[in-house]
Amino acid sequence: MEIVEAAPRRRYWSQAEKEQLVAETCEPGVSVSLVVRRRGVDPSLLFRWRRQMLTPAEPTPIFAPVEVADATPALPLTPPAPCGAGLIEIELAGGRRLRVGRDVDAEALRRVINVLERP
Repeated sequence: MEIVEAAPRRRYWSQAEKEQLVAETCEPGVSVSLVVRRRGVDPSLLFRWRRQMLTPAEPTPIFAPVEVADATPALPLTPPAPCGAGLIEIELAGGRRLRVGRDVDAEALRRVINVLERP
């Protein structure tokens, strides 16, 4: 003789039951594993409920009013210089190279070169 049992039915957990189970896991000395064994809930479900209920919600974005005062820019826009335009490359002793823009301060550049060329 063979005894065939019906397939286990899917259990429905109300929101109140879910909240109670999650609250139990937050009590001191109580683990998720203990609640799972005691109450017969699947561990992955309990972890999912904990994640949903214990994770803080995203704050609502706050929008500030914006007012456009004038369509013309305050400063005139100049197109950016092409890459490498106005670049000065100085080859120092020992094969070292120093690259500076064309608007570099001459005195500051002289001090840097003196420091780099010292033995």
